[in-house]
Amino acid sequence: MNHRALIGLAMLAFAASPGHAAEPPHPNGKLLAAIKACDLPARHLLEQLVAIDSGTGDAEGVNAVGAIYTAELKALGASVKAAAPTPPAVGDNVVATFTGTGKGRVLLIAHMDTVFSRGDVAMHPPHWEGEHYVGPGAGDDKSGGVTAVCALKALKAIGYADFARIDLLLNASEETGSQGSRDLIRAMAKDSDLVINLERGVPTDQALVARKGAATLIFEVTGRAAHSGLEPEKGRNAALEAARLALALGPVADPAKLTTVVVDVLSSGDKINVVPAQGVVKADVRAFTVAEFDRVEKAGADLAAHPTIDGVTITSRLQRNFPPWPHSAGGDAAIARAGRLYAELGRTLTPTAVGSSSDANYAAESGTPTVDGFGMEGGGAHSLLDYTDFTTLTPRVYLLARMLMDVGHDPKSP
Repeated sequence: MNHRALIGLAMLAFAASPGHAAEPPHPNGKLLAAIKACDLPARHLLEQLVAIDSGTGDAEGVNAVGAIYTAELKALGASVKAAAPTPPAVGDNVVATFTGTGKGRVLLIAHMDTVFSRGDVAMHPPHWEGEHYVGPGAGDDKSGGVTAVCALKALKAIGYADFARIDLLLNASEETGSQGSRDLIRAMAKDSDLVINLERGVPTDQALVARKGAATLIFEVTGRAAHSGLEPEKGRNAALEAARLALALGPVADPAKLTTVVVDVLSSGDKINVVPAQGVVKADVRAFTVAEFDRVEKAGADLAAHPTIDGVTITSRLQRNFPPWPHSAGGDAAIARAGRLYAELGRTLTPTAVGSSSDANYAAESGTPTVDGFGMEGGGAHSLLDYTDFTTLTPRVYLLARMLMDVGHDPKSP
């Protein structure tokens, strides 16, 4: 063995010896301290936000939530403006912009609206269960906005401004497909180096790199009314045809491709003694590809073209909402980058994909690398058990803040 080879082996042995193991990554101590200082303010902010009914379409409630965010963000030095929604949506979106001295441009997105109705907060008062805060919209997605505010507050506390621009878009209509903001999301995403959507984090230590798209398959059934007791034979029962359609949708789903078709609405008639002349079936469709939406749309048209009751007519249409968000090289690289930063806390970030949709679906259409699920972890979405897990405040805010620092400093770094 030659002299150079011996030196090489010696160096390898030295590096591998217990006293000279590779140093593990360390967290940024100043940043971590600033984040921990945000714990109590974050709790108070979330309590304020969840105390307001802000269901999609409740302009008063959404704007009240927006006003609280606006005050918080202006206090941090942001330029904040209300962005009117695209009709027929109501309630203003909020856009906050922080300008720094670096290179990277990052877009953060969270949504202010919930699936709940006015009065639900009073009927189901928000409350603490240990470190879980439970209430309508607590986790989906008011905790996402709180996560963003704490990360931005921590960056200000340590004087970090090595970024070109950080935008925070607070959406007013996400729960119904972002009808009032999807064009704004696409435009802002296109003008950014990275998009981070702040839907709740998936327990434990998971973040999202893909989501299904969402659509609604709608059937409208027209029959003929008649007296149910005197001459039912003269009627054409739309309820029976609607029920048949609902049952026939089961095989339209494709488990192999993870495409789901779930009947959510089945309605017909409003009187006990009248053969119903109208019926409606609405099914929620989720798929990872546009081709699958095309297939479901055709299957719906085929079902509508062949009613089983003579004299009944059926129309069908697929109302497409969120587009699919498939895996992309840019998104996977961004999540890997996030994983390296999360490792500073001694934690492992696991990428995953889910069946629900979000504003990340629209942002990814721009071609800008997009990641999601960076808010505090939680569960119970769209139910009265909706909660935020405050034990995840520090790690999740740290992850977000470090991504803002890292991408801000060098948007092109792997």
